Amino acid sequence: MTMDDLRARGLVLLGCGKMGSAMLEGWLKGGLPAGSVWALDPHPSDWLTARAAEGLHLNTALPQSPAIVLLAVKPQMMDDALPQVARFADGRTLFLSVAAGKTLGYFATHLGDAAPVIRSIPNTPAAVGRGITALIGNAKVDEGALSLAEGLLSAVGQTVRLETEDQMDAVTALSGSGPAYVFHLIEALAAAGVAQGLPPEMAMKLAKATVGGAGQLAEDAAEDPAQLRVNVTSPGGTTAAALQVLMDDETGFPPLLKRAVAAATARSKELGA
Repeated sequence: MTMDDLRARGLVLLGCGKMGSAMLEGWLKGGLPAGSVWALDPHPSDWLTARAAEGLHLNTALPQSPAIVLLAVKPQMMDDALPQVARFADGRTLFLSVAAGKTLGYFATHLGDAAPVIRSIPNTPAAVGRGITALIGNAKVDEGALSLAEGLLSAVGQTVRLETEDQMDAVTALSGSGPAYVFHLIEALAAAGVAQGLPPEMAMKLAKATVGGAGQLAEDAAEDPAQLRVNVTSPGGTTAAALQVLMDDETGFPPLLKRAVAAATARSKELGA
């Protein structure tokens, strides 16, 4: 399956909230014709309605055999939404899910064994094109389908392929929930600056720019994060004093984040059971 198939046969977007809209915006900017997209959403945004004026098919009759159905409704709405597209589960249409907690086994139960299904977990920075998405397909998914899915998901950031589906719980805990950890780090860093006498607005501006800039540097630099840390740590200096606290084996970041990610992984397994 290729992008040409997608343009010719069409893409059905089941649900177009924040994640679906971010992906759709990336595809349209990348050259996918609006007329090749069918969107089903009971409460379309003004942005989505505007795309309909450009040729996108909004809440209309669906194509006979679309190349892809993107499942982007909230997990708790999936049971009610799937019957709208279940007729495409004949093996010719690829189903791509971005719904957290919905396993390949779940889709086999609701769509049957013939449907090729890819399960993926994007994270919220996808809204600004800086997401990262992990994906894995069932036995009906071939290399062409995986590559096409990666091409679509790359519209909102990077992708990684998983080796086994049980890795998805750890991915959910690390990159899926991870943005919230970083947001809390920004909160805590700003609060620490206020505790040392900085005005709150200034402390927050410094914290946001520091975390955002360091993240960009970590992605762009040839060195790994450990070396970047060494590069900015003068022996006996201020950074070294702070890192002595943060890198403590019992009370620092390493044990704290291990416990946090373990807790999120365990909860992901519970929710997916």
